Amino acid sequence: MERHCVFIATFLLILHLVQAQDSTGFINVGCGLPPHESPYNALPTGLSYTSDIGLVNTGKTGRIAKEFEPNYTKPLTTLRYFPDGVRNCYTLNVTRDTKYLIMAKFVYGNYDGLKTDPNFDLYFGPNIWTTVSKNDTREEIIHVTKSNSLQVCLVKTGTSIPFINILELRPLRTTAYVTQSGSLKYLFRVYLSNSRLGIRYPDDIYDRAWFPYFDEKSWTQVTTNLTVNITNNYELPQGVAATGATPLNDAETLNITWDVEPPTAKFYTYLHFAELQTLRANDTREFNTTMNGKYSYGPYTPTPLKIETVLDVKPEECDEGACLLQLVRTSKSTLPPLLNAIEAFTEINFPQMETDGDDVYGIKNVQDSYGLDRISWQGDPCVPIQFLWDGLNCDNSDNSTPPIITSLNLSSSGLIGTITQAIQNLTHLEKLDLSNNNLTGEIPEFLADIKSLLVIDLSGNNITGSVPPSVLQKKGMKLNVDNNPHLLCTGGSCVNIGENKPKKNSIIVPVAASIAALAVLIGAFIMFLVLRKKKASKLEDGRSSQQAIMTKNRRFTYSEVMTMTNNFQRVLGKGGFGIVYHGVVNGTEQVAVKILSHSSSQGYKQFKAEVELLLRVHHKNLVGLVGYCDENDKLALIYEYMANGDLKEHMSGTRNRFLLNWGTRLKIVIDSAQGLEYLHNGCTPPMVHRDVKTTNILLNEHFEAKLADFGLSRSFPTEGGTHVSTVVAGTPGYLDPEYYRTNWLTEKSDVYSFGIVLLEIITNRHVIDQSREKAHIAEWVGLMLIKGDIISIMDPSLNGDYDSGSVWKAVELAMSCLNPSSTRRPTMTQVVIGLKECLASENSRGGASRDMDSKSSIEVSMTFDTDVNPTAR
Repeated sequence: MERHCVFIATFLLILHLVQAQDSTGFINVGCGLPPHESPYNALPTGLSYTSDIGLVNTGKTGRIAKEFEPNYTKPLTTLRYFPDGVRNCYTLNVTRDTKYLIMAKFVYGNYDGLKTDPNFDLYFGPNIWTTVSKNDTREEIIHVTKSNSLQVCLVKTGTSIPFINILELRPLRTTAYVTQSGSLKYLFRVYLSNSRLGIRYPDDIYDRAWFPYFDEKSWTQVTTNLTVNITNNYELPQGVAATGATPLNDAETLNITWDVEPPTAKFYTYLHFAELQTLRANDTREFNTTMNGKYSYGPYTPTPLKIETVLDVKPEECDEGACLLQLVRTSKSTLPPLLNAIEAFTEINFPQMETDGDDVYGIKNVQDSYGLDRISWQGDPCVPIQFLWDGLNCDNSDNSTPPIITSLNLSSSGLIGTITQAIQNLTHLEKLDLSNNNLTGEIPEFLADIKSLLVIDLSGNNITGSVPPSVLQKKGMKLNVDNNPHLLCTGGSCVNIGENKPKKNSIIVPVAASIAALAVLIGAFIMFLVLRKKKASKLEDGRSSQQAIMTKNRRFTYSEVMTMTNNFQRVLGKGGFGIVYHGVVNGTEQVAVKILSHSSSQGYKQFKAEVELLLRVHHKNLVGLVGYCDENDKLALIYEYMANGDLKEHMSGTRNRFLLNWGTRLKIVIDSAQGLEYLHNGCTPPMVHRDVKTTNILLNEHFEAKLADFGLSRSFPTEGGTHVSTVVAGTPGYLDPEYYRTNWLTEKSDVYSFGIVLLEIITNRHVIDQSREKAHIAEWVGLMLIKGDIISIMDPSLNGDYDSGSVWKAVELAMSCLNPSSTRRPTMTQVVIGLKECLASENSRGGASRDMDSKSSIEVSMTFDTDVNPTAR
């Protein structure tokens, strides 16, 4: 076996000591760690673990059974499990062309009470990594990244539900753990010591887990109190370098055996040596290394107090998977062989190439643009073929090139908005089907620029404008635009454009005619805008400078507004904007009609913003816009009718005497949070509400909540920006202090306001109350928490009828939303997850709940494990 001895020039020891405390580049993911507990500094390493929110879009959170918790550090007590779907994936941002030590840890801990053995597969991108089949195990791999993202996927292979507790990444030296090809899968890593202590960070600057191993019957322990020079590519911890073993009674050989699976697996070993004893003038320690009786390397003499590493240049195999490493003393040696530590890895190759990077970027942007929530849309879009994303077809015929996306079918997917520009990044697309959705706007010209795209189905939408000439003229193009009632056609019926279509359904238009017709349409459209502008100029000054609302969808005349409200007979509410009336549309549909008064501070600008926002966004937790009236100085918004008014009325008791129990309150704020999350993450561009409060949370007849009043909403930059600088607007008490102070608006301003809403449903107290010791509700709750007076925070009308653990989590979540620094507040996605955990805790009443005055304990135990242990012989 060919080996190579690695000798590295010595650096200053003090430099190493400084580097030894540096964890730059570490990624520590606590899977299932609640957002309000993130980040968490784990003992005894002191490493900070963050929640996996944002790294995975599926799964549920859990904890190992309480009887097992004392055996593990805190990050190992939480987990995420995946009962839905076959493949569920984590996506991590990494540095391209960097060598990482990647660790995944799995502690079952009977989290589900079923006492079953796990059995599922772990994938590294599109390639299988290993099978997890033990209750308590760790998997480790050394891998060089090929892109700026890395995916770790858990795949269900039977009835066992996949789960994971921890994901950890550690950047390594590029010159360490070099292989001929492939990556390194961990077999074992031991230092030869009779100690019972495992060693990892901060003693090991790369956070490698070293386990003590020692054969008392065959070996003698060798140690030193002197400092060992550990400066080479592998930089062992001092605790590893300063110990070693030699054979008893000056025996000729030191033997270590292990098994590999499968028996044909190839492996690499890394042997670490340093002379720890002071030799006499006539003493010599010299030995050869052999593997299964075959010469490997030598003769070799360890260097005094300096670690050197002997490693495999190429991978080895063992007979039938049984490996025997021997250190054999040479004839001139007066001392037996010595070994300090050994690492072993099997070679693992990942033959399946990942999907073309541009195609992955494009399809993920399409997913984000339309808010597609499909359980199969995780991991690599194309491979392996059994996990192909629903609605895609790919070309994976050439194993030497990355797979490419050739077809995208999003028919009948509930899409809203315009045809997203993200599609233009799918440069290998041949077929596009967006039929039977609710797409609006015009057909984009970039569809003609995708060279391979020849089949497009846009039928059954609400597309406007006309077909771009570049699309019409593209040779071989087959375009179906049937059932788009607002699409302007230059001739024939808007059904099929292209070759091999029935003649009655074809549009055959010469280029000149198409351009002429398009010019006529543009001229007519410009004339329409001019006339409309002249009409608009006659309106009030506050409105004259505003661009008119261009869409005519759902537009009512003022006469129709009077009819639907029965001449404004029934008042539902009043506000700064004007009066809200009850109305009926089409004889059966109840609506709420908001009439903008002439003295309203809301003004035409806010009116226009709300109409245009609600016409383009649709979500079950956003109040629906039935229509609007924009006639001279008569302005009205027609909403869906919310039978149970707003949340504020129910909390204050002004609506009726019906008490909202704790579970109902949680469901209401979860609905509201989901609506807010959609504005932040589901809209293009993202929106900030700017006026989140209990009076803007409306309830239908089933007490399902919807967010309302979008007059102050603002769009938010999607690229390159972190905030919008704007004049402060909102409601006192709910207003983000950072936004008020800096005029910098971010989505975290909504998070602050939502935190106030959470405190309202918890305490049922006024946001501002000058009679309190602290007038503002956030300050008052903070004061009560400092005093430890948790019970007084809760709404007394609930009479203690709630799960205390659920309430505690809600309080913690609310206070995290109110962090003075916006960057340290959770996202609305994290808030939604946290609230659902609160509701789950409330719904599981009868089980153990957290005491209201309990404190989070700090786990100080640490476990080390290894699936393959060497043995002495």
